[in-house]
Amino acid sequence: MASGSGNLSSARSIPFSTPITIGNGASMPVTHTASSTLPGTPFHLNQILISPDLVKNLISVRAFTRDNNVSVEFDPFGFSIKDLPTRTEMLRCNSDSGLYPLRPSSAQALLSSTCSLADLWHQRLGHPGRDSLRRTLDQFDFTCTKTIAHTCQSCQLSKHVRLPFSHSSSVCYVPFQLVHGDVWTSPVPSNSGFKYYLVLIDACTHFIWTFPMRTKSEVADCLISFHAYVLTQFQLPLISFQTDNGKEFDNTVVRQHFAAHGISFRLSCPYTSAQNSKAERIIHTLNDCVRSLLLHAGMPFSFWAEALSTATHLLNRCSCHATAPVTPFQRLLGAPLNYTHLWVFGCLCFPNQTATAAHKLCARSSACVLLSYPTDHRGYRCLDLDTHRVITSCHVVFDESVFPF
Repeated sequence: MASGSGNLSSARSIPFSTPITIGNGASMPVTHTASSTLPGTPFHLNQILISPDLVKNLISVRAFTRDNNVSVEFDPFGFSIKDLPTRTEMLRCNSDSGLYPLRPSSAQALLSSTCSLADLWHQRLGHPGRDSLRRTLDQFDFTCTKTIAHTCQSCQLSKHVRLPFSHSSSVCYVPFQLVHGDVWTSPVPSNSGFKYYLVLIDACTHFIWTFPMRTKSEVADCLISFHAYVLTQFQLPLISFQTDNGKEFDNTVVRQHFAAHGISFRLSCPYTSAQNSKAERIIHTLNDCVRSLLLHAGMPFSFWAEALSTATHLLNRCSCHATAPVTPFQRLLGAPLNYTHLWVFGCLCFPNQTATAAHKLCARSSACVLLSYPTDHRGYRCLDLDTHRVITSCHVVFDESVFPF
């Protein structure tokens, strides 16, 4: 029992409680209960009753021995506290009066007015951080319990920050063991009407696939088509798919398709984009490449979909940190690389148009702008500067010193 709660931790008020009855039959009200530790010792004091009318702070020997698994031996000169299993003396307190005061060997008296717990000074100093509190307490010119081990609920509510993420230790051994996906929204609609693109990256090979979309609802169709592509072209199963909690992914169509084919569907925690960091980073890398291609060619931002196709093609053929020294293309397909088909994006080019000429005297070509490289054995895609028509041709002459836009 104590007369005040100023230096006690975990003090809480109790509006209705049984009063303390003293020897003469009088009763004293209990306003709070608290818990504490004896400074300089490992002993705990539980269920401390706070009554302002108390003259002396009192400790129940029975409660003390039960809570700390110790025994107390009294003699005419004081008492000893001993560990109950080993009978080893843990604390000796001498008495020079009619009472048995509990005085730790460090001369720090229990609930002394000159001693303050760290959490009390933490509150007095305006809830400083742990390091700041420790440095401040070190400057005190009076005896103080300077332990920093405390938990402040107000700080948890007002200063809570995300803990750092540990580095991922997962390793993928085969292609399509884990595929990451995410959707990016463009601030500018493309010339072909695209507003979004879906990016998929294989965790094993780091090969990238991108799918421009007009609406987010097309994600389900893109995933189903991609699954069929993997099965047909590589004869490999899609084992796991990981993404964020966007409803374009987490919906009935996608879940039913994955469940029907035994594909593990992994979602990151809500509002925790760092757990989908692989897809987030590749979007950042793709957008940097798209931005560079458009700015270098001087082309309007509405051509981002064409630049995205080129960026995807190029990143798959460039060595990255995760796959070095080989490229994602080599790691997935195992085929040698050939860079002879690469030309500067947005440069002037002249595709052969003999087959579509109206008659034999018509021009066999026209000034165009290179939009993308050959894919799936198709030719270069070029934009006619006069008609703004997209032309696909395998026979193109390039002038990389001129950028028409």
